[in-house]
Amino acid sequence: MRVVIAAVGWTGHAFPAISLARALRGRGHGVWVETFERWRGVIEELGLGFLPARERIGFASADAGGDAPGLAAAARELGPVLGDIGADAVVADMFTLAPALAADVAGVPRATLIPHPYPVREPGLPLYPLGLLPPRSAAGALGWRVAWSAAGTRLPATRLGRVRAELDAVRADLGLPPLGGYDGQISERLALVATFPQLEYPRHWPAHVHVTGPMPFELDHQPVELPAAGGPLVVVAASTERDPDMRLISTALEALAEEPVRVIASANRAGALVPEAPANARVHEWVSYSQVLPDAALVVCHGGHGTVARALAAGVAVLIVPPAGDMAENGARVTWAGAGLMLPNRLLAPSSLRAVVRRLLGEDRFAGRAREIGAWARENDGAAAGAALVEGLAP
Repeated sequence: MRVVIAAVGWTGHAFPAISLARALRGRGHGVWVETFERWRGVIEELGLGFLPARERIGFASADAGGDAPGLAAAARELGPVLGDIGADAVVADMFTLAPALAADVAGVPRATLIPHPYPVREPGLPLYPLGLLPPRSAAGALGWRVAWSAAGTRLPATRLGRVRAELDAVRADLGLPPLGGYDGQISERLALVATFPQLEYPRHWPAHVHVTGPMPFELDHQPVELPAAGGPLVVVAASTERDPDMRLISTALEALAEEPVRVIASANRAGALVPEAPANARVHEWVSYSQVLPDAALVVCHGGHGTVARALAAGVAVLIVPPAGDMAENGARVTWAGAGLMLPNRLLAPSSLRAVVRRLLGEDRFAGRAREIGAWARENDGAAAGAALVEGLAP
């Protein structure tokens, strides 16, 4: 096969796409990755083709600003590229619309890669990504069904309704039919949900949707020095996209300075102004999860799916302090699965973080559940499972 895999350049979306591309390449297929320029060297070193993606696109050209194209123009740009490659399939990240539209216009089979829990609404469950737990009774489920019904009548006036209307206008411009459902940008032929089934709430699963397990990828990093003091190792990992002031790391260092633990913190960005570490801690710009997670007893993070998945795959419980986006949803899923807890960002303080860390380290059930998920991960390769499913798209 000749496969194009497309993803926005944010780490949490690019890495699962690269992982899937590498798995397909290992199975003998020709693979091209369309993403941001920052990943060109990594992709080409893996023996994959690189296609530079437009990094700024609006629904209409006027929305994008400058010389950036509108969504329809960006999709038209990709049409000849798919033809030159002779693409048999396109796999597009769910936030990467132009390649998905280009595939639909060209009649190329396509799949959607979802690098987090399945976001499509389910009657009886809370709206993704509010970060709410599922109802515990029939009455609670009925309440969410009623709420969904009421929301449906207001959908055209909401931001989501406006986005879908704009996307339908783009599809009409490209000669495509309008979307038929709430999440019509997700392929109706194959959707790969790259998360743990243990984090998915019970729901109806369409036949074309497959929970593969996470698709991890990691850049090479130099080994780092671990704190020499005794006690369990707590890994504090900041988001690659959030918290530029290092509030989570600073709070964790203060909270755990006098605790009987070792702390290693990763800013996860180059050039970060990292805070000074107490005697039981080390702070680095980058830390290899492969090095530190095998020794870790707990991961404290913002809740990006990539970090959460790496921790659980290593059998390590997680404390999530979500600042924005779908991180609260990941926190709710981890809490529901019993593999960790969530501390709301508005309550983040040394005293509150210290109390939750003590609980997670003191109650064996959290670590036990994380180890169960880790055991599942060792038996189930998400990228390999996704690659096998993509092969089924070929004519």
